[in-house]
Amino acid sequence: MLKKIITLCVLLVVLAGGGLFYVWNQLTSYMNQPLQIEEPTLITIKPGTSFNSLLRRLENNDWVQPSEFSRLASRAHPELTKVKAGTFEIGPNLTLQQALVSLVNGSQAEFSITFVEGSTFKEWRGQFDRAPHLVHSTKDMSEAEIAQALNIDREKLEGLFLAETYRYTVGMSDLDVMRRAHNQLNKVLNEYWAKRQDNLPLKTAYQALTLASIIEKETAVPEERPLVSSVFVNRLKIGMRLQTDPTVIYGMGDKYQGNIRKRDLQRPTPYNTYTIYGLTPTPIAMVGEEAIAAAVNPDDSKYLYFVASGHGGHVFSKNLRDHNRAVQAYLRKLRARK
Repeated sequence: MLKKIITLCVLLVVLAGGGLFYVWNQLTSYMNQPLQIEEPTLITIKPGTSFNSLLRRLENNDWVQPSEFSRLASRAHPELTKVKAGTFEIGPNLTLQQALVSLVNGSQAEFSITFVEGSTFKEWRGQFDRAPHLVHSTKDMSEAEIAQALNIDREKLEGLFLAETYRYTVGMSDLDVMRRAHNQLNKVLNEYWAKRQDNLPLKTAYQALTLASIIEKETAVPEERPLVSSVFVNRLKIGMRLQTDPTVIYGMGDKYQGNIRKRDLQRPTPYNTYTIYGLTPTPIAMVGEEAIAAAVNPDDSKYLYFVASGHGGHVFSKNLRDHNRAVQAYLRKLRARK
């Protein structure tokens, strides 16, 4: 009798062990199955989402095959149950378990938007409208309303954001990015204004920003910026008009069709530096750090003129005679290319 009882106990243990092995094997197969996605995919997890509801969602999306043993996953892998809210990116080469690890331990998916030096606020708004996964909260707002929302005491926002790359996560708004870009602009501008050269013909940091925007539009050659700055600073010191084409173009607005005619140079606008003295009333573009640096620390030169060289840079001159020669040389190069 005792022998039968012992045999029965051994049999029950074997059956139990076999059952546990089967369950564990099924659960392991479930957790190790590859995700059924073909490219990196975003998944947004709302606050309060439970581990089991997340599994059901993955199954309902046909990203994983369901299993009657999935409810045991939380007990077998308690470290994976700390589900975080947010938007995450999961890859096609991950198993279910690897994907869950990335959702628990990984960072939210980030996206980037890059604003180039010399771009305008109008162009920025277009980029914001096209940016994926960004809340477009300012789409129907006027420029003045955006300024008010950002607590900027100006109706015109041109130049008030630093041109660089900004990263954002799902749920952030264009206003959030603008706020960060404006704060970054103020930080950089104040740092350079504090260590500006002596005797500059600039009274405020905002004037330095305005000059930086003109420099930004005049040259894309980094090493030229301080020299271009010196030309404008020299002109401001002697009361000479800046006479820079980008200001004319900005003042023309939508009327600019790719060419500046003589009458455009003669038509007064608040931004036409062929007809006004001094700086424009506002910046004419967004700037990068290098243009700000050049505006407050120009090269020490006697130059008053510059014209395109025809090779990507400019030719600088101290007097009108030399400048006219440089202009004729440039025009000859243009004709030779036709």
